[in-house]
Amino acid sequence: MGSVQDQIVAITGASSGIGASCAKYFAAAGAKLLLAARRLSRLQELAAELRQEYDVEVKTIPLDVRDRTQVENAIESLPPEWRNIEILINNAGLSRGRDPLQDGHYQDWEEMIDTNVKGLLYVSRAVLTDMVARNSGHIVNIGSIAGRQPYPGGNVYCGSKAAVKSITEGLKQDLLGTAIKVTCIEPGLVETEFSQVRFHGDTERAKKTYEGLTPLTPDDIADVILFVVTRAAHVNISDMLVLPVDQATATMTHRQQ
Repeated sequence: MGSVQDQIVAITGASSGIGASCAKYFAAAGAKLLLAARRLSRLQELAAELRQEYDVEVKTIPLDVRDRTQVENAIESLPPEWRNIEILINNAGLSRGRDPLQDGHYQDWEEMIDTNVKGLLYVSRAVLTDMVARNSGHIVNIGSIAGRQPYPGGNVYCGSKAAVKSITEGLKQDLLGTAIKVTCIEPGLVETEFSQVRFHGDTERAKKTYEGLTPLTPDDIADVILFVVTRAAHVNISDMLVLPVDQATATMTHRQQ
C-alpha cells in the first residue's frame, strides 16, 4: 500500500459533502490539503478543524470552477511549495431540477454543464501541466451511477456525468506511457446536500430521496477514494461503482414501508 503522507492533495467542492469528508480522511492520513470551493468561510472553518485535529498543513482557495480564468489564476499563483499537486479530486458538481427535457430550465442546464463538465476540464487542464512535467500524479473524478444509467427527468445531469466517465477514460488514454493515474468514482445514493441543491432548497422533497433506505455517507466515498490512491505504483483503478446495499440500479431501490 502506498502513502499520501506529506503529498499535496487538491480537492474541489471541499466545503461540504464528499469533498469535506475527503479532506478529513486525507488529513488523517497525513496529506497536505489544498481545499477549493465557492464558500470560503466554510472552507476556513473546515481548515481550522483539520489543523487542530490532525496537525496538517491546509491551504484554502475561494474558487468557482466554472470560471476558467479564475481557475488558471488560482493554480498559477500558488506558492512554489504548493505547486506539486500529487492528487487532484475533481469533486465539485451538482444537479439542478428533475424536469423532463421539454420543460427544463436553461439556467439549470448551464449550471450543471459548466460545473460538472467544463469545471472539471478547467481544473484538470490547469493541474496536468505540472503532473506531466513531473511524470507523477493521480486525478480522481467524481462521476455518478447516473453517468451509466439515465433516468426520467435526469436528462442533462445524467449526460454531464456520462461526460465525466468518458473524459476520464479519454484522459487515461492520453496519459498512456506516463506514470499518472486516472480514476472515475461513481457513487449511487449518497446523503449530502445534493438533493437540496437539486430541488432548489425544498428540504421535504430532498428528504424523500433517502426515505426508507440506508444511503451511502460522504465518509463511505472518501474511504474508497483513499483506498484507490494508495494502491501500488503499477496499479490503476480506472473505474469504481459504489452503491448502498439498498440500491441495485439508478432507479431500482429497496425501501422499507
